[in-house]
Amino acid sequence: MWRVGIDVGGTFTDLFAWEEKTGRQVTAKVLTTKQDRSIAVLESIEKAGIEISDISYLMHGTTTATNALIERSYPDAAFITTEGFRDTIEIGRQHRQHLYDPYQTKPKPIIKRRYRYTVPERTNVRGETERPLDVAAARAVAERIKAAGIPSVAIGFINSYASGRHEEQMRDILRETCPDIHIVLSSETRPIFREHGRFVTTAVRAACMPVMVKYMDDLENRLARHGFAGKLLILKSSGGVMSAEAARQHPEDMLESGPAGGVAYAGYLTEQSGFDRILHTDVGGTSFDVSIVEHGKGLITRDHELEWEVPIVVPMLDIHSVGSGGGSIGWVDAGGSLRVGPKSAGSEPGPVCYGRGGTQPTITDANLLLGRLDPTLNGKIDLDVDAARKAMDKLAAEIGLSPLATAEGMIRIGCEYMAQAVKKVLVARGRDPRDFVYASFGGAGALAACFVARSMNIPKVIVPPHAGVASAFGATVMDLRQDIEQFYYAPVKEADLDRVNAILDDLETRARKELIQQGFADAAGIEIIRSAQMRYVGQSYEVDTPLPNGVLTAGHLPGIEEAFHGVHLQEFGVSSDDFAPAFVSFSVTAIGRMDDPPPVELYYSEDDRAAVKGQRDVYFDGEWTRCDVYEGEALTTHHRIEGPAIIEYDHACTVLPPQTHAHVNAMGALVIDIEI
Repeated sequence: MWRVGIDVGGTFTDLFAWEEKTGRQVTAKVLTTKQDRSIAVLESIEKAGIEISDISYLMHGTTTATNALIERSYPDAAFITTEGFRDTIEIGRQHRQHLYDPYQTKPKPIIKRRYRYTVPERTNVRGETERPLDVAAARAVAERIKAAGIPSVAIGFINSYASGRHEEQMRDILRETCPDIHIVLSSETRPIFREHGRFVTTAVRAACMPVMVKYMDDLENRLARHGFAGKLLILKSSGGVMSAEAARQHPEDMLESGPAGGVAYAGYLTEQSGFDRILHTDVGGTSFDVSIVEHGKGLITRDHELEWEVPIVVPMLDIHSVGSGGGSIGWVDAGGSLRVGPKSAGSEPGPVCYGRGGTQPTITDANLLLGRLDPTLNGKIDLDVDAARKAMDKLAAEIGLSPLATAEGMIRIGCEYMAQAVKKVLVARGRDPRDFVYASFGGAGALAACFVARSMNIPKVIVPPHAGVASAFGATVMDLRQDIEQFYYAPVKEADLDRVNAILDDLETRARKELIQQGFADAAGIEIIRSAQMRYVGQSYEVDTPLPNGVLTAGHLPGIEEAFHGVHLQEFGVSSDDFAPAFVSFSVTAIGRMDDPPPVELYYSEDDRAAVKGQRDVYFDGEWTRCDVYEGEALTTHHRIEGPAIIEYDHACTVLPPQTHAHVNAMGALVIDIEI
């Protein structure tokens, strides 16, 4: 039986699979079918030569929910809230994205104003009813929703994090009137304070639920028709997997579903390679993703924004994305300057050289013209060099440069966009780039890796096995995961430990139950990780602080405070003994461990030239240089490669510019040292 990981991206759908008995590994890459992304899932399995009936686990990362939100291409949803709070999700926090831009506009609200309803009710911060729910008004709202034919409703009442009784009462009234409607509550989605983030996240869940229910139904039906009887697992934004049924009910947990696989591979890479601090980067056809992985784990954030003032307050891997990938289009702005992206050619029509109707030059076209890409993509497709050259000639004429200078300029600009994304992530989390190894994932990642790393003074790059399908590989090393959180505010020294322990016990029980319901059979093998979201009294933001397992006593509190000071110092460069630490909420993560894939089988040869497949002229810094071209899968720990050189893999290509040298480590990863 096979364990299969599939990542559906904006341009390509990637597959990595391993056979459970023999350890044999296969990969595949196909163009994403935008009209129905589940089609590409089956196409990738077929291309890999795997019988669907022979799959035991299918781990799937998808951008379907994210795309639906960004494009606002979901059915209309409704939002019911407390009287006076109808516009909270649109007003936001009254922040300005660009302080001095008088023409900036906010994104469209997740739910249209005409479908946002209010009812009289009020719960205070202690969870006590100050004004009962107006049942007559609630029934009137339910009738209006029924008349509008809305398929999903979010309910978010003020202070419902303290008590969800009124939300539950409103749900019961809705079910009487609209029995087939999807209903989600903010007190169940994320029972934490600050209503803006809670309301928006609940609205996102409601809006995406019909989309993901349909996608999951279509995918499962399509798989079943081909004999699939295994377990379908979906990648979560927090770095684990969940059942397909849980994905239907919690689409808000899938907004970084695809990139999460790459972070999981980076964590696996930490364990296998010995590099404790890895900067995970992933370059596909459309975007560049970057995140920090330390001690085998990606950093988590609860401050993710889908768009400006559209916060998602579920635990998510802290991944930053910019529109810079192999399909990013080169263009000239109104001032006559060369620009690259964020618009991408995607999979349809794709780069000009794909011959699928593209007319604007992309980063892929530039790499092809500079000799950095094989015109046959390692025997997969015949790229149209002449078409790419004509498109580049046209762009070059607009800015008055030669076509080669324009192509190299496009790559430098694209790499600088990536470097700025790296800088933003590292600086925001208080990290020094020189302490990290730059891990390059994605089909286009290793083409740019050395240039981006050099720009950020990162001295070492690692290109692991199967880097071109890294997110799909990462899907197969992810564990079942359930995150649950509960609000509780008190300064640490004033905390009611009986109440705290009761909250933690309840969270652990619920998290374990969720994993068991999702099919994890070994209840005794579930790992529990506890944490508290803490801040100094008077602060407006929190940091995650680890908590010890077992019953918390007064003797644990000094250690918890010390751990909080340490985390705060690492994240923000400062801590203080003058302000008292406080608990804001408690979280429990339950993890059910899955099997890891077998190690890569390394080819061995004493001949340094055995992996050389030929030579090619490559353009670096304004001149052509004759370079050796290596077969990546044939490299062994015996090889030492001096740049400039080209290393071609099944689904990726590594460019070693001048003043670099590389070797293969014991796990089969290419390790590149850069002269800074």
